[in-house]
Amino acid sequence: MKHLLKLEDWSTEEIINTLNLADQLKYEQKHGIEHKILKGKSLGMIFEKSSTRTRVSFEVGMTQLGGYPLFLSSNDLQIGRGEPVEDTARVLSRFLDGIMIRTFEQKEVEALAVYGSIPIINGLTDYCHPCQVLADLMTIREFKGKLEGLKMCFIGDGNNMMNSLIVGALSTGMSFSAACPKDYMPPKHIIEFGEKYGNGKFEIVTDPLEAAKNADVVYTDVWASMGQEEEKKIREAAFAGYQVNKELMAVTNKDCMVLHCLPAHRGKRLLQMYLKSMQTKSLRRQKTVFTLRRLFLLNVWQMKCLKKFDDSLIL
Repeated sequence: MKHLLKLEDWSTEEIINTLNLADQLKYEQKHGIEHKILKGKSLGMIFEKSSTRTRVSFEVGMTQLGGYPLFLSSNDLQIGRGEPVEDTARVLSRFLDGIMIRTFEQKEVEALAVYGSIPIINGLTDYCHPCQVLADLMTIREFKGKLEGLKMCFIGDGNNMMNSLIVGALSTGMSFSAACPKDYMPPKHIIEFGEKYGNGKFEIVTDPLEAAKNADVVYTDVWASMGQEEEKKIREAAFAGYQVNKELMAVTNKDCMVLHCLPAHRGKRLLQMYLKSMQTKSLRRQKTVFTLRRLFLLNVWQMKCLKKFDDSLIL
């Protein structure tokens, strides 16, 4: 049984095979070729964190594959009233064919996989965001024609996005650099992963211009993620110089693309001009996200397919 809990669990071959199949599904969808591969299957979608893109892409993706998506708010489940995760996992496993969960703690996702008997997809936790990063990799490859040999640069917080981007980029042959304040670095074991598998192509510095030099892809995210709203003012002060702007883009490669996992805050992480420019290709990006999400669903049902993605904008 295949889960998508975090990218560290997946080999390079599994990631690339997933992207290849996603390309195929995207082609079929574009040309009106039906692929009701999950006919009769049901997906429970647990949302302890709200979302626009995750919910819509999973619901529509599951429907396009012939399955039935079931939205489950934590307010409507016993898990929201303190029921142990292991009990929820066992009960839902008797009714559903798979679970996608978007929540706070990674251990909750891992527990569902341990105690349940159906595939589990991590739609986002405070630790990682594997679905989003697989969508990013698919998008980069679509626009650049390859992944291996490219340089990805992340500007901002050592959060769930940076954690997954480090693993995804290095696992597919990209080099990775990041600019992050000292007090907001990613976890020690993620840095150790980068140092072990980066083969000299991994670095985290505090200077955005140093990190962005010769980058092929620049990525940024919000400074205060969901659940960190009370830290907003402190974080805005700490990340004041960590912005994607003209000065930073001037040191990247001339055909550098910009990605953001959304929602984006104009004038802060992204200069207004770059956000507007990215929006010209955002619809194409959304289709890529959509395709990956369907592919994830197929993959976890051991059908050598995977479709699940979260929006990123492209420049």
